[in-house]
Amino acid sequence: MTTQLLSGEYECKLDPKGRLVLPAKVKANLPEASGTQLVLVRGFEPCLVLYPRSAWRVIHEKVMALDEFNEEYRQFQRNFFRGMTEVELDSISRFMLPRTMLRYAGIEREAIIVGLGNRCEIWDPTRYDDYLIKDQQNFSKLAQKFLTTDVPFGPVAA
Repeated sequence: MTTQLLSGEYECKLDPKGRLVLPAKVKANLPEASGTQLVLVRGFEPCLVLYPRSAWRVIHEKVMALDEFNEEYRQFQRNFFRGMTEVELDSISRFMLPRTMLRYAGIEREAIIVGLGNRCEIWDPTRYDDYLIKDQQNFSKLAQKFLTTDVPFGPVAA
């Protein structure tokens, strides 16, 4: 099975009805199994997160597996699924962003779509800039912290 990789950063404009066109390069990397069906949720930061249906199913199953009789788990489930909506791409790859979601993310006329592997974030351009690492030295330290490993990449020679 080939892993689809959603990547890149795309500047987009909303149409007057609140629809956004999914960039062609993003659409081309959606898993075939997801078709035109996507899932839109509120991000942990003030952005929206767009998942292909197949990627969302994995997360959905994890959250639903939490014990519903545990108050902390119920609170998490309630907040995690709050506002989740299924969206469908139309014939020209547009999808509707609900007004409540636009308000949450502070998106008005312009947006930035950022591919993050299994999902895309949709940001108001000003807010997006606020959440980027400005200091390249700090970014380098984080790369070292998260990406340095004792195991080499790729197959190990015998």
